[in-house]
Order: sequence, then C-alpha cells, then structure tokens
Amino acid sequence: MKTAIRYYSKTGHTKKMADVVSGVIGVEALPISVPLDEPVDILFLGSSVYVAGLDNKVKDFIATLDSSQVKNVICFSSAAILPSTYSQVKDLLVRRGITVDDREFHCRGQLALMHRGHPNDTDLKNLRTFVESLHLDA
Repeated sequence: MKTAIRYYSKTGHTKKMADVVSGVIGVEALPISVPLDEPVDILFLGSSVYVAGLDNKVKDFIATLDSSQVKNVICFSSAAILPSTYSQVKDLLVRRGITVDDREFHCRGQLALMHRGHPNDTDLKNLRTFVESLHLDA
C-alpha cells in the first residue's frame, strides 16, 4: 500500500504533527509545496485553521489532486477555536472525487496565548495512538 504525508504549517505545529505520523508509518512527511509524484492509496493531509478557515495554499494543493492519484485521505489538524478543518477539507476533496476517511485526528492548537504549548506532548502521543490504531499494515 502506497502512502504519502503532506502538511501545511505556518507556525510549525502541523509539521510537528506530520513528523509524528511519519514516525509511525515510516514515510517522509513533506510540505504541500511538494507535489505527489505518483498515485497513493492513502494520503495523510495535515492542516490548521487560520482566521476561521482553511488556508488558500491548502485549497490550492487540494485542487491539484484527483481520484486517479489519491484513493483515500486521512486528515489531521489543530485549531485554537474551531473543532477541526475536517469538514472544509472533506468538502473540497469530495468535489474532486476523492474519498475522505471518517477517521480524523484533531487537537487544540495555540493561538497567541490561547491553548499555549499545543499541540503538546499529550496531543502528539494521542496522534501516535490514533495512527497506530488505523492498522495500515494489516
């Protein structure tokens, strides 16, 4: 099964999360500025909420994808206020004919002094547990 990890991170928080996913599945986590170079069965896509929404760079990346290139997407994200980016990402991907897994990981993200230090060690441990629970090697 071919798997890829892409993420968008302005502050480094989503990159920390992508690195955890990478450590579990053994695939290099790359920023969304690096296009997919071959079809994948699973794409882990990391994002965050910026000014109450998904950053345009993530939207632009999603616009480059199609169902012949990506079979399934598993989302992970952080946000200080909104529950996650899942619904926004799913809507865009479904329009492209791409399946989005119902399983997602979301944790609090830091915004100024709000939720300071998040994602923290506990959040990252929970992400590790989430990815391990997916049983991708089965």
